[in-house]
Amino acid sequence: MAAGSTYGNIFKIMTWGESHGEGLGVVVDGCPAGIPLCEEDIQKFLDRRKPGQSKFTTPRKEDDKVSILSGVFEGKTTGTPISMMVHNKTQRSSDYSEIAQYYRPGHADYTFDEKYGFRDYRGGGRSSGRETIGRVAAGAIAIKVLEALKISVCAYATRIGGISIDYDKFDIRERDENAFNMPDAEAACKVEEYATKKLVEKDSIGGIIECVVTGMMPGVGDPVFDKLDANLAKAIMSIGAVKGFEIGDGFAAADSTGSTNNDSFTVMDGKVVKKTNHSGGVLGGMSDGSDIIFRAAVKPTPSIASMQQTVNKSGEDISISIKGRHDPMIVPRAVVVVEAMTALTIVDMILGNMTSRIDRIVDLYKR
Repeated sequence: MAAGSTYGNIFKIMTWGESHGEGLGVVVDGCPAGIPLCEEDIQKFLDRRKPGQSKFTTPRKEDDKVSILSGVFEGKTTGTPISMMVHNKTQRSSDYSEIAQYYRPGHADYTFDEKYGFRDYRGGGRSSGRETIGRVAAGAIAIKVLEALKISVCAYATRIGGISIDYDKFDIRERDENAFNMPDAEAACKVEEYATKKLVEKDSIGGIIECVVTGMMPGVGDPVFDKLDANLAKAIMSIGAVKGFEIGDGFAAADSTGSTNNDSFTVMDGKVVKKTNHSGGVLGGMSDGSDIIFRAAVKPTPSIASMQQTVNKSGEDISISIKGRHDPMIVPRAVVVVEAMTALTIVDMILGNMTSRIDRIVDLYKR
């Protein structure tokens, strides 16, 4: 029986570990040889998602230092499986002992019990947001592959707690200067005020993350079940707190017309390009060469200290206030996770696309 911890067909990953176990990690298989790689390349991405960075993230302190255990020699990937691990240092499983007997609203406690017959209640086990460590570590390698192809992936928060950025004030440099990963300083200030209020009220907030892939070549993806946008949707929806996905104009396209929604083609510098990008960079399940643009909706953190109603394992109605160290919002730390899952999907589909045309196979292996 598969446990759903693997992702990818050629560039394949398997993540493992729990929030309050000994550690977490990932094995990456199918990575091409010869890519310069060191632990610092991985660490800079893990540092973007690690806890304790501001009062708006969990106060749990973890350095999340990664160790590369295999697959790298003399600073380059060898083409064999790359194994990476991060040790947990500050587990406090006692914070979660009482939840073993009841089901937290918004969590997977009940569904884990129904599926497996029991559950690791320490911080949610595999359903904890901490499982994304493996995703981010693997995604950092995928980003190195994309860099060699001059493809970049950039995500940021566009809306938190109902407060949206002003695209006229968009500055990607600002993203890394505030606690919310928002590319608009004014919007970030408003979010800080609102989020502080919700902290006092022992409540949490959600938001929207936008991701842009630039430099993508056309023709990557498949026309039926393995559409590029379909696989991106699966990758992003697999992130625990994500509850919605749209690409290009997304749901707004439902209120549009064909004459408006269609992207006209033209030729520029000898290349076929689109005049607009309502499609979000994907047509018929395949990349069209323009920027790939999509958004993910992230729900509020379900672990809140305010009183909630639920039931215990005996079927009795009870009131609870969740204890422990939790993020008052998930969005800021999820931005780099979105980048990681996007990069993993794009790399896997690029590698899978290499056998689509005989002329390119001949070019690759000609003597």
